Amino acid sequence: MHRYRTHNCGQLRKENIDETVKVSGWVHSVRDHGGIIFIDLRDHYGLTQIVIDPSQSFYKGIEHWRVESTISFTGKVVARIPEAVNPRLATGDIEVVAEEMETLGEAKVIPFQVSKEEECNETLRLEYRFLDLRRESLHKNIVLRSKVISRMRELMTGEGFMEIQTPILTNSSPEGARDYLVPSRVHPGKFYALPQAPQQFKQLLMTSGFDRYFQIAPCFRDEDARADRSPGEFYQLDMEMAFATQEDVFEVNEKVLHKIFSEFSDKKIDDIPFKRIPYLEAMDKYGSDKPDLRNPLIIQDASELFRGCDFKAFAGVVASGGVVKTIAAKGCAGRSRKFFDDLIKFAQGVGSKGLGYLRWIDGEVQSPIAKFLSEETINKLKKLGGAEDGDVMFFIADKKKEATSIAAAVRDELGKQLELIDPDVFKFCWIVDFPMYELDDEGKVEFSHNPFSMPQGGKDDLENKDPLEILAYQYDIVCNGTELSSGAVRNHSPEMMIKAFDIAGYDKSVVESKFPALYKAFQYGAPPHAGIAPGVDRIIMLLADEPNIREVIAFPMNQKAQDLLMGAPGEVEFNQIRDLHLQIKLPKKVEKEAEATEE
Repeated sequence: MHRYRTHNCGQLRKENIDETVKVSGWVHSVRDHGGIIFIDLRDHYGLTQIVIDPSQSFYKGIEHWRVESTISFTGKVVARIPEAVNPRLATGDIEVVAEEMETLGEAKVIPFQVSKEEECNETLRLEYRFLDLRRESLHKNIVLRSKVISRMRELMTGEGFMEIQTPILTNSSPEGARDYLVPSRVHPGKFYALPQAPQQFKQLLMTSGFDRYFQIAPCFRDEDARADRSPGEFYQLDMEMAFATQEDVFEVNEKVLHKIFSEFSDKKIDDIPFKRIPYLEAMDKYGSDKPDLRNPLIIQDASELFRGCDFKAFAGVVASGGVVKTIAAKGCAGRSRKFFDDLIKFAQGVGSKGLGYLRWIDGEVQSPIAKFLSEETINKLKKLGGAEDGDVMFFIADKKKEATSIAAAVRDELGKQLELIDPDVFKFCWIVDFPMYELDDEGKVEFSHNPFSMPQGGKDDLENKDPLEILAYQYDIVCNGTELSSGAVRNHSPEMMIKAFDIAGYDKSVVESKFPALYKAFQYGAPPHAGIAPGVDRIIMLLADEPNIREVIAFPMNQKAQDLLMGAPGEVEFNQIRDLHLQIKLPKKVEKEAEATEE
C-alpha cells in the first residue's frame, strides 16, 4: 500500500465498496453523532466522509484535533445508508470506516473559516493566502486558470503559432507606464527594466523570420491597482503575426476567444465575427472605448436643441462650446423620487454639476426643467430619444470630454439600476479606427494610443493630412465592458517611424536612442506584421464571474502593491545595497516614520 494514499478524496465510488483504502487530506469538518465521529476529509480532488468508531484506539485523541490538520486514514469502503447519501458529492454514496489514523501535520487555530465561504477581511486573506487558497471557490478559480492557459496553448499551437520566451531583464523604454528597475551589479549606475510587455521583442522575432509567435507572457508595470488590474505584474496571451493584416489578427483571436469562452462557461456568447465599432462611434454612443454592449442604452447629442433656449444652464454650456448629452430610458418614469435624487447624486459624484431629466407620465411631461423649454423643443427631444409614455430622458451638460465621461458613467449606472444588463451573456466587440494623434492639455500633438502603429493612409497620410484626422490600424477587443487587449498593425518602415514620431515632437535621435533595436532591425528587410495580447487574468476573471482580479491570481498583491504573505517589498542587507553601488535616500516623511518606529 502507498505510504500516503491509494485513492484521492474525490475518487471513491460504489464500485470500491469492501476495498481497504488509504486516503490523506485536510480535516474539512468534524461532526459527533452520539459518539461516532464523522469527518469530511478534503484534498485537491474533493471530499470523502470518514467514520470513526469509539472502539478505535486513536478515538481518544480526536478531541485534540483541529480543522485543517492534515491526516491520513486507512479503512474499509462501505455504502452509506440510503438516508445518508449525499447527491451533492461525487463520493456521496460511500464512506470510509477508519481502522488506522496518522497525523501528518497539525494545524493551529485558523484565523478564518476555510470550510465556509464567509466574508473575511482581505488583508487577513492575503496574509494567510495558503489557507485562503484551500477555500472551494478560490481553489476552483486557480484550477480554472490552469485549464484555460493549457487550452490557450493548444489552440495557439493549432493555429500555427510557435511559443517563444522573451527576456525578463531588458532595457527601460517609454511605453506608457512606470518601469520596475533592476540595478546592475557589474555595470555600476546602470539598470535593467522588467518588461511592461514583450512588444519590441515580438516585433524583432517577426524581423528575424519567424512567422507566428505567441507566449503566455508575464508583464510588469509599476501602476496602481484597480478591480480589473493587478499592481506589479500580470499575464497576457501575447502574439504577433508576420505578413498579416488587421483582419488576420481578428480571425485568429475570435477563434481562440470564442472557443475559450464557450468551453469554460455556460453563458451565451456572440457568434463570430464579433461586432466592429469605430472609436468615434463608440465614444458618441456609449461614451467609452470599452462599452458594455449588454446595456441597450445609447447616448445621443442634444446640443442643438438647447441652443438659445430659456434654460440658461444648458444654453450657456452650448454657447460656450460645450455639449448636452442625453440618455433615453424606457419604462422608468414611475420610479420613486428617491430613484431620481440618487441618480443626481451619482452624477454629481462622477463630476457633473447636476442631472436634468424629462419624464412622460399619462401623456404629460414632468420635470423641474420643463418650464424652461418650449413645447416644440420638448417634442423634438422626445422624437430624438424615441421616448414614449412611461419613459425618461436624462441630460448632462458640460465640455465635450467631461460630458462624454459623465454620460458613460450615468449610462452604466442606469443599466444596473434598471436591471438591463443580462448576467448570462458575453458580448464582444472590436473597437477600431483609433485616431493616431490627439492634443494634450497644452494643445500639443501627441500619440493617442500606440506610437508603433501603422497609419491607415501610410506615408501619404503622415505627410499630407491633418495629424488629428489620421486614423491608425489600432484595435481593442472588449467583453462586457472590460478591455481585454489593445493591438495594432505595426509601422515597420523606418522612414515612416521617423515621420510619425516627428509629428508628435520627437526627432530622429529619440527614435534611435529609445528604440535602437527596432529602428536597426527595420532597416534590414522588415515584413509587415501585426499583433495583440489579450489579458489572461481578465479573461479568467470574466469566466469565473469574479468582480476582482485578485480572486483569480494565486498570490496577488494588495492595492498598495504589497505581498502580505511574503513581506514584499522589504528591506535588504547593507552589503546587498553596497554590491549594487546604491545609496538609500528616504523621503523626509518616511525617514521620520522610521525614526519614530525605532524609538
